[in-house]
Amino acid sequence: MAATQFEAVDARRCFPCWDEPALKATFKVTLTVPSELTALSNMPVENEKLDGELKAVCFEESPMMSTYLVAAAVGLFDHIEDASTSGVKVRVYCPVGKSDQGKLAMDIALKTLEIYTKYFSVPYPLPKLDLVAVPEFSGGAMENYGLIIYRENELLYHDLYSTASRKQRITIVTAHEVAHQWFGNLVTMEWWTHLWLNEGFATWVSYMATDILFPEWNIWTKFLLQAADGLQMDALEKSHPIEVEIHHARSVIEVFDAVSYDKGSTVIRMLQSYLGDVVFQKSLSTYIRRYQSQNARTEDLWNVLSEVSGVSVNLMMNTWTKKTGYPVIHVELIDYILEFKQSRFLSSGLHIDGQWIVPITLCVGSYERQKKILLETSHGRVDISELVQSIGDDLNATIKRDEEDSQENVWVKVNVDQSGFYRVNYEDKLAVRLRKAIQNNCLLPTDKFGILDDGNALCRACEQSLSSLLMLMDVCRKEFDYVIVSKLIDVCYDVLKISVDAIPDSVNELKQYFINLLMYSAERLGWDSISGEDHSCSLLRGGVFQALATLDHDKTQQEALRRFQISLHDRNTSLLSANTRRATYIAVMRNTTTESRTGLESLLSCYRSTDVLQEREMILRCIASSADPNVVLEALNLLLSDEIRDQDIIYVLAGISLEGSGTALRWLKDNWERILAKYGAGLLLTNFISQIVPLVNSNEQADEIEAFFASRMNPSIIMNLNLSIEQIRIKARWIQSVRQENSLPDLIKQLAHKK
Repeated sequence: MAATQFEAVDARRCFPCWDEPALKATFKVTLTVPSELTALSNMPVENEKLDGELKAVCFEESPMMSTYLVAAAVGLFDHIEDASTSGVKVRVYCPVGKSDQGKLAMDIALKTLEIYTKYFSVPYPLPKLDLVAVPEFSGGAMENYGLIIYRENELLYHDLYSTASRKQRITIVTAHEVAHQWFGNLVTMEWWTHLWLNEGFATWVSYMATDILFPEWNIWTKFLLQAADGLQMDALEKSHPIEVEIHHARSVIEVFDAVSYDKGSTVIRMLQSYLGDVVFQKSLSTYIRRYQSQNARTEDLWNVLSEVSGVSVNLMMNTWTKKTGYPVIHVELIDYILEFKQSRFLSSGLHIDGQWIVPITLCVGSYERQKKILLETSHGRVDISELVQSIGDDLNATIKRDEEDSQENVWVKVNVDQSGFYRVNYEDKLAVRLRKAIQNNCLLPTDKFGILDDGNALCRACEQSLSSLLMLMDVCRKEFDYVIVSKLIDVCYDVLKISVDAIPDSVNELKQYFINLLMYSAERLGWDSISGEDHSCSLLRGGVFQALATLDHDKTQQEALRRFQISLHDRNTSLLSANTRRATYIAVMRNTTTESRTGLESLLSCYRSTDVLQEREMILRCIASSADPNVVLEALNLLLSDEIRDQDIIYVLAGISLEGSGTALRWLKDNWERILAKYGAGLLLTNFISQIVPLVNSNEQADEIEAFFASRMNPSIIMNLNLSIEQIRIKARWIQSVRQENSLPDLIKQLAHKK
C-alpha cells in the first residue's frame, strides 16, 4: 500500500516543481507498480503497459491545478462504483472484503456532487471522483483533485459497530471533501494565508449539504458544538486571525485548527444570515465562475459579495478575518433602552478594547418580537419600547403594581439562534429573566445552548461566579435536546477539571450534582435503542452514558460491567450496541487498577483479536480513562510501541483521564526525544502537545513546561505549545477565583441533594 499526502509542501519531495498554490500547472502522471496492484491518480487511466511483473499505468492529463492536490494511491482494493446523474463516475476503494462499508460514503458523494453543481452553477470539472480508504493517514481526509484519500475510520461505515455519531461524521467529512473540489481545487487560495477560504467554506457548505440530505438531523443546531470550539480557541491571547500571515509554508500545519475551520465557517454563517440565502448563493456562484481554474484571495470573495449584495462586505468582514479574537457584547436594560458595549473577549480575563462590526439580532419576550442592528462602534443603544409595550398595555404601570412578575415575562435574548460569532454578557437582572425563560421553555434549543456556552466562558474568564454557572446549569436539568445536554456535559467536565484543585473537599458532591443533572436524560433514553427513534436520541444516549460512567455513577458502571461480561462470550450481543459501547469500555477502565487489571487485559485482548477497525478505535479511545495513573501510563507507553498505528495515537491521547493528567505530562517530558523521532514534525506531533499539556492546572507546571521546551522548540509545535500553556494559566486563575467563593461549598451540597 502506498498513498501520497502533499499538502502543504511535500509535492517537491516527489517530483521537481514550484510547490506553491498559486503556481498552477497541468499534470500527466505515470505510475510503475506491481501488476497485481491497483494504481490511482487524479485523472482516469489512459493506458496500461505490462512489463513482466510490473505495469506502467498512464493517466490522462489533468486540468490546471496546484501541486499540493496531485495524488496517487497504490494497493490491493475492493471497490464499488456508480455514476452521478451528470455522468461523473464515482468509485469507493476499500480494504479487500470491506467494500460494503463504503456504501454510505458513495451515496453521500453522489448526492453532494449534484447539490454543489446546482448551488455553485458550475459542474464538477473532472470525469471521475475516487474515494480511497488507506490504513495509515495522519489527517482525517485529503481533498486531492478527483482522488480523495481518507483514513479508513473516516470512510467506512459498519452496520453493527459504527455509532450514530460516526454516521454523521462520515456524512460531514465526505460532504466537506467533495465541496473542496470547487472551493479549494477549482478555485484555490493564492497563498496559505488564505487557507480559511478552503477550510472555512468547505466546513460551512458541508453542513448545508448535510442539512439537505438529512433534514431530520437538525444539523445546524449541532453545528453550534463546532462553533463553540472556535469561540473557545479564539478567546486565547495566543490565538491568530482567520487570515494568518504564513511566512514559512511548513508552519501552515499549525493553522489547520479551530480558527480556520470553526471560526471560519461560523463567520461565513453569520454573513450568510446577514445578507440572506439568495444573495449569498448568487454571490458564491459568481465567485466560482469568475475565478475557476485560478487563484483567489479573501478580498476577491468580499468584492464579489459586495458587488452582488450592494453591501460593503469588505469593511464589515475585515474586522472578523484580519483581527485576532472576537467581541463580548455587554447588555444592560435601562427603562426601554438596551445599551450595548463591546470589547474583546479573552478567557484570561484581560480587558482589551476591541471593535468589530457586529450584526446583532435580539428578541424580546417572544421570537415574534425581533430586531436587527449593526453595531459599528464600541457603544450602541436600541429603543425596544414598541416591542415591550406589545407584551402588555402599560409596562410602567405594571412594573409599579408588580415589578417582579412583569420582569419574568420581559426577557431579552441577544444573538438569536446563535448565528453570530460573539459572546453576550447580560447584567444580573436580564440574566435572571433568561434563566426563568429557560425554565419555562420559552427559548429555542440554539438559544439555550448559547446562554449556557456563554455562561461557561464568562465563568472561566472569572467574569461570573461558579455559583451563578451552577445555578444556570440547574435550570437545564429537564432538558432533553441533544445540543443542550451535550453542552451541559462539556460544562460538567470543565468545572470538574478545576474543582479537584479549587474545592477538593466538595468534588464528590459536585460529581453527584452533575450525575443528578443527567439522570433525567438517562432514564428517558435507557441503555437500549427503540425501533424508529430519531438520530439525536442515538447520539444523546452515547454521550449521557459516557458521562455517567466517567463521573463514576455506580448504577451505570455496574450495568456496563454486566453487559461487558456478556459481550466477552458473545461479541455480537445486542446488549452492547455501537452507541453504548464506549460508555461500557469507560466503565471497565474506571474499574481497572494496578491491582485489578482484568478490564484492561480484556480490552487489549479484544483489540488484538478483532479486525473491525471501528471496534479497535473505540477501545483505543477508552484505555487511558482509568482513575489509576499507573494504568494510564501503561496505555501511553503503547503509543511508543508498534502495536498501535501512528494515525491512531489521537484516539488514546483524547481519552486521558483527569486523574492521569500529571502522569501524562511526566510521560511526555520523559519520552519527548522518542516521540519526536517516531512522529517527526508532521501533523500527528501537534496532538501530543494539544492533548497533554493543557491537562494540568498550575502556574508552576506551566513554568516547568516552558523551561522544558525552551531548548527543544520545534517549528511545527510553537503555536500549539503557546496556546496550551495559556490554557493552563487560565485554569490556574480560575481556581484562585473559585477559592474566593466562600458560600460555594454550601450551594454545591444543596444542589447535590436536590431532587
